[in-house]
Amino acid sequence: MSTKKSHTSIQQFKEFVKRHPKLVQEVRKGQKEWQEVFEDWYLLGENDIIWNQYKEEKAEEAGNEEEDKVDFMSQMLTAVKKMDMNQVNHHISNMSNTITTIQQLFDQFGLTKGGNKPSSGGNQHPFSFRKD
Repeated sequence: MSTKKSHTSIQQFKEFVKRHPKLVQEVRKGQKEWQEVFEDWYLLGENDIIWNQYKEEKAEEAGNEEEDKVDFMSQMLTAVKKMDMNQVNHHISNMSNTITTIQQLFDQFGLTKGGNKPSSGGNQHPFSFRKD
C-alpha cells in the first residue's frame, strides 16, 4: 500500500516539475539536488510561494507576442498610409518594362522553353496596364 502512495506522489512530483521548468535548470546547473527539491515539495506543498519563481512565464510571453503583432500591424498601416500611389504605379510600370525587355532578350537568343521559335506576337506585356 505504501508503494502505491509513494508512486502516486512521485507522479505528482513529475507533473509539478513539468509545470516548473526552471527547477530543472537549477538542478542541471548544480544549484539544487532533486532530493532537496522533492523534500521541499513534499513538506511545503505545490502552492507555496517559493515555487512562483520557477513557474513558466507563458502568460507574459503571450502578452509580448500580442504586443509585437499589434506593433507590426501599426507599423505596416503607417507605412501604407505614407506611400505615394503615383510612385508605386511608376515603379510597377518600370518593372513591367524591365520584364518585357528581359523576355525579348530571351526570345532573341532562343532561351525560351519553346525552343528557337521567336514569338510572333507583337506587343507582349506580362502585365497589362491601362490608363483611365
